[in-house]
Amino acid sequence: MKLQEKFIELRSKRQGILATNFYNFETLEGVLCAAKAKEQPIILQLTRSSIEYMGLPVAFNLAKSMMTYHGVEGWVHLDHGDTYELVAQCLDVGFDSVMIDASEKPFKENIAITSKVVKLAESYGANVEAELGYIAKLGQDKEKGGFTQPEEASDFVNATGVNALAIAIGAAHGFYDKEPKLDLNRITEIAKATSATLVLHGGSGVPAKSLIQAVDRGICKINLATEIKNAFMQTLKTKLRTNEEIDLRKVFPVATNQVVELVMDKLEIVKNEKQQ
Repeated sequence: MKLQEKFIELRSKRQGILATNFYNFETLEGVLCAAKAKEQPIILQLTRSSIEYMGLPVAFNLAKSMMTYHGVEGWVHLDHGDTYELVAQCLDVGFDSVMIDASEKPFKENIAITSKVVKLAESYGANVEAELGYIAKLGQDKEKGGFTQPEEASDFVNATGVNALAIAIGAAHGFYDKEPKLDLNRITEIAKATSATLVLHGGSGVPAKSLIQAVDRGICKINLATEIKNAFMQTLKTKLRTNEEIDLRKVFPVATNQVVELVMDKLEIVKNEKQQ
């Protein structure tokens, strides 16, 4: 099943799907063990940094082979693709989905870049995600305005033909200084204005209640990255303070298990089973 088809299925049930970034074998293993335990599909995401760290074919083939090994339904997605060239490379390797992020460009330029990617992706049958509005990235001001407007979302999707749209509703990338307050009414309005699958970036640190409400209002894809890195590294640091073991195969599993527990909790949230 193509990711576009999965989105339609999930939206009809008012359910979400978790999209998790991975950074190495251990974090990938943690994510997939959680998805297998919960018997839920998953989207595995790679950023430019992770691709450069692991190597494009290595990272992609690792994700695909491990999904098969664990028997998990899933898709590989390029997260925050910043150039047309990177998108093209990922599509050539076999990515199921790509994101082109031109959200910091002027509206018309964002449309032009996204439209070019959508046209390219059509020949691969791949899903395309874009971003509209201001969603603070790491190091950027989280208090700055720039929420996605329903009318602009409609115009953008109609002009580009994009499948999925990351919208600015009060979330931000990285950890929060204070509890984020999502504009739930805005989600409802945007969901009515466009048929595109709505995406929440900055899922790390958003309270479970807010995530459940967001899915119920129309969010279908929820991104999770920072909490995965944090769970793994903080556990590993703690373990290494009291352990002189040099066999990483005996040390890393403790941190991997923390990723499993984290992702299992998030999967339960996005499933939104109360609607069934």
